[in-house]
Amino acid sequence: MKRNVGSMDRILRILVGIGMVGAGVFFQSWWGLIGLVPLTTAFVRWCPAYTFLGLNSCRKCADGEDGGKCAVPG
Repeated sequence: MKRNVGSMDRILRILVGIGMVGAGVFFQSWWGLIGLVPLTTAFVRWCPAYTFLGLNSCRKCADGEDGGKCAVPG
Protein backbone atom coordinates (compact mmCIF):
# COMPACT_ATOMS: atom_id res chain seq x y z
CA MET A 1 0.00 0.00 0.00
CA LYS A 2 1.17 3.49 -0.77
CA ARG A 3 0.26 6.56 1.25
CA ASN A 4 -2.49 8.60 -0.34
CA VAL A 5 -3.35 11.10 2.41
CA GLY A 6 -1.36 14.34 2.28
CA SER A 7 -0.43 16.74 5.09
CA MET A 8 -3.39 19.15 4.86
CA ASP A 9 -5.81 16.26 4.36
CA ARG A 10 -4.30 14.54 7.40
CA ILE A 11 -4.75 17.63 9.62
CA LEU A 12 -8.39 18.02 8.52
CA ARG A 13 -9.09 14.34 9.19
CA ILE A 14 -7.61 14.60 12.69
CA LEU A 15 -9.68 17.71 13.50
CA VAL A 16 -12.89 16.20 12.11
CA GLY A 17 -12.26 12.89 13.87
CA ILE A 18 -11.63 14.55 17.23
CA GLY A 19 -14.76 16.67 16.74
CA MET A 20 -16.89 13.64 15.93
CA VAL A 21 -15.58 11.61 18.86
CA GLY A 22 -16.05 14.63 21.15
CA ALA A 23 -19.63 15.11 19.95
CA GLY A 24 -20.32 11.42 20.54
CA VAL A 25 -19.02 11.68 24.09
CA PHE A 26 -20.88 14.95 24.74
CA PHE A 27 -24.20 13.60 23.44
CA GLN A 28 -23.53 10.14 24.90
CA SER A 29 -24.03 8.51 21.51
CA TRP A 30 -22.34 5.55 19.87
CA TRP A 31 -22.26 7.58 16.65
CA GLY A 32 -19.09 9.19 17.97
CA LEU A 33 -17.27 5.98 17.12
CA ILE A 34 -17.56 6.94 13.45
CA GLY A 35 -14.97 9.61 14.27
CA LEU A 36 -12.41 6.84 14.61
CA VAL A 37 -12.50 6.32 10.84
CA PRO A 38 -10.98 9.71 9.88
CA LEU A 39 -8.57 9.45 12.83
CA THR A 40 -7.37 6.03 11.71
CA THR A 41 -6.95 7.07 8.08
CA ALA A 42 -5.05 10.19 9.22
CA PHE A 43 -2.59 8.28 11.39
CA VAL A 44 -2.07 5.47 8.87
CA ARG A 45 -1.95 8.03 6.01
CA TRP A 46 -3.87 5.65 3.76
CA CYS A 47 -7.55 5.84 2.83
CA PRO A 48 -9.23 2.86 1.17
CA ALA A 49 -11.86 5.12 -0.41
CA TYR A 50 -9.11 7.20 -2.04
CA THR A 51 -7.58 4.02 -3.44
CA PHE A 52 -10.93 2.91 -4.87
CA LEU A 53 -11.58 6.34 -6.41
CA GLY A 54 -8.01 6.77 -7.65
CA LEU A 55 -7.37 9.88 -5.54
CA ASN A 56 -4.11 10.89 -3.90
CA SER A 57 -3.62 14.07 -1.83
CA CYS A 58 -0.01 13.22 -0.98
CA ARG A 59 2.02 15.25 -3.50
CA LYS A 60 5.36 13.55 -2.93
CA CYS A 61 3.85 10.09 -3.27
CA ALA A 62 1.83 11.02 -6.36
CA ASP A 63 4.86 12.56 -8.08
CA GLY A 64 7.20 9.71 -7.19
CA GLU A 65 9.47 11.99 -5.10
CA ASP A 66 8.99 9.91 -1.97
CA GLY A 67 12.42 8.31 -1.79
CA GLY A 68 10.77 5.05 -0.71
CA LYS A 69 8.95 6.67 2.22
CA CYS A 70 5.40 6.40 0.86
CA ALA A 71 4.96 2.71 1.59
CA VAL A 72 2.55 2.14 4.47
CA PRO A 73 4.09 -0.24 7.01
CA GLY A 74 2.20 -3.43 7.63
